Amino acid sequence: MANNSANANNAPASQNGQAGRSDAPQVNIRFGGRGPGGPGRGREVEKPQNGKQTLLRLVRYFASETGLLAGLLAVVIVVVLCSIFTPKLQSDAIDKITNGEFDTLVPVLALMLVLYVISAVATLFQTRFSAYLSQHIVSRMREDLFNKIVNLPVKYLDSHSHGDVMSRMTNDVENISNIVSQSLSTLVSGVLTITGTVAMMLWLCWQLALLSCVTVILTLIVTKLITGKMREYSRKRQALLGNLNGTVEEMVTGYKTVSAYNYQPQVIEEFENTSDNLTRVGIIAEVIGGSMGPLMNVISNIGFVLIAAFGGYFAIHGLISVGVISAFIVYAKQFGRPINMIAEVYGQIITAIAGAERVFAIMDEADEDKSGASNMENAKGVISFKNVNFSYIPGKQVLYDFNLDIYAGHKVALVGATGSGKTTVVNLLMRFYDVDSGEILIDGVNIKDIDCNDLRRNTAIVLQDTVLFSDTVRNNLKYSNAEATDEEMERAARMSNSHSMITHLQNGYDTELTESGQNLSQGQRQLLSIGRAFLAHPKILILDEATSSVDTRTEKNIQDAMVKLMQDRTSVIIAHRLSTIRDADYIVVMDQGRIVETGNHDELMAAKGRYYELYMTQFAGNQT
Repeated sequence: MANNSANANNAPASQNGQAGRSDAPQVNIRFGGRGPGGPGRGREVEKPQNGKQTLLRLVRYFASETGLLAGLLAVVIVVVLCSIFTPKLQSDAIDKITNGEFDTLVPVLALMLVLYVISAVATLFQTRFSAYLSQHIVSRMREDLFNKIVNLPVKYLDSHSHGDVMSRMTNDVENISNIVSQSLSTLVSGVLTITGTVAMMLWLCWQLALLSCVTVILTLIVTKLITGKMREYSRKRQALLGNLNGTVEEMVTGYKTVSAYNYQPQVIEEFENTSDNLTRVGIIAEVIGGSMGPLMNVISNIGFVLIAAFGGYFAIHGLISVGVISAFIVYAKQFGRPINMIAEVYGQIITAIAGAERVFAIMDEADEDKSGASNMENAKGVISFKNVNFSYIPGKQVLYDFNLDIYAGHKVALVGATGSGKTTVVNLLMRFYDVDSGEILIDGVNIKDIDCNDLRRNTAIVLQDTVLFSDTVRNNLKYSNAEATDEEMERAARMSNSHSMITHLQNGYDTELTESGQNLSQGQRQLLSIGRAFLAHPKILILDEATSSVDTRTEKNIQDAMVKLMQDRTSVIIAHRLSTIRDADYIVVMDQGRIVETGNHDELMAAKGRYYELYMTQFAGNQT
């Protein structure tokens, strides 16, 4: 919050300040595609990378939850022990009934009842511990992911689908939550139950125990054949879900453009194609995952047949009692049930690991480089571009050997046709991107050596497309300077000619703005954005066609206020309306990434070059 106006517009510079400009990377501006380098819709599905490493990274999140984890493990062990010993007690009870030992039957039945009650209570605590554990872990993971996203370079969000990024924050993290809350205890309980059950079966009759292991071999074979396909389609489903979210996010963001160009049929067709692919892959994934349970049941039934046949034979020959057969049938079912559950949750585990890979892929991205030992505490605002070359995409250069000196307190305007590189100059000055070669200096210090937070704290930027947040007018103004007093805020509002407009709102400065300030007109949103820049008290001011969205009268009021704001400040103005920069100290005319003319308005008009052509074209258009 302390990073002033530049920070307030950091992310929007990639989404709004560049959208529709051909000198910026052309991404996220058309329906049905993504920019170069981004994982747009229709990309190839990534093959599984390193599931073991991903699982180990997930396990690290459990380190700070040892208390809950220990409690969960304890109650799981209690439930497993109860499930292991009750069949043996049932066997003893049957043998006592068979032998007529009714005097010792009641204690056995009472102990069975106690174990069943303990198991029920422990199961209740198991559910509660699982819920707490999953929510704590997922909460930390969401925080880590969000902290990573807000510290990513602008370049990353420019080149990746926003819907896909949001899908990782919501769907993928939710899948991880599900596996912790539902599958973790099932997995641990299943492993312990299988181990304890096998031990009891070997103790009661090792011959029947070995025969029961035939089902284990069959289970391993079936699991091996199916899990590969489950993993493949789980990853396909997650990727398509991210693409579907990207389609919806893009349509909602640009719904006015969709309506204006009657693009609904194409958008619907694209959505249906992606949705159909997701449906098809989802059905296959569900069928494969759902087939595990029935197959495991068939294998378990085979085990029952073996136990019944050979158990009866052994009982006839006196090797075991009738109670042992009864216990073995329960143990066989108990042995097969956790195998079935593990097989069923395996699909969830694979889905969660696939989602975790996508989450960790963002976490592994390098943070934006904000390093720099110098600060701008006593900066004058002298800006120098020295032999700067830059390209958003390798091989497609945007700036060529760009050289420009801007003196402290001067107003310099950048003009030129769309795609000439004007906004790119601002992106480089703000360190949204780094130059390919050359250097940018402020007061003789390379901006790479200036602390990035300090650079943006001393630079205010007003974008052509206004960005406001779902908050009060007061907090939107103070977004550029959280330490500002209400008096300073009101003064900034008066200087930007927005105070009168604000006071006429329902709750004045405490009026809640809807998403992106949609309950205000475009002109009102722009006035608030300019007021936010006033409150930043910047040493460098950047105006990216700041008055293009307001009417002529409002524009005149803003320009009058700008004269005061730009006093003793270095100002860089990107302008399409050439009439608004006639009083600039220096005008730089750009064309295809190069400077073709420089001078003030009168000098450039007298030269009758590129600036003269642009100015006369606009003048003729206005006259028309």
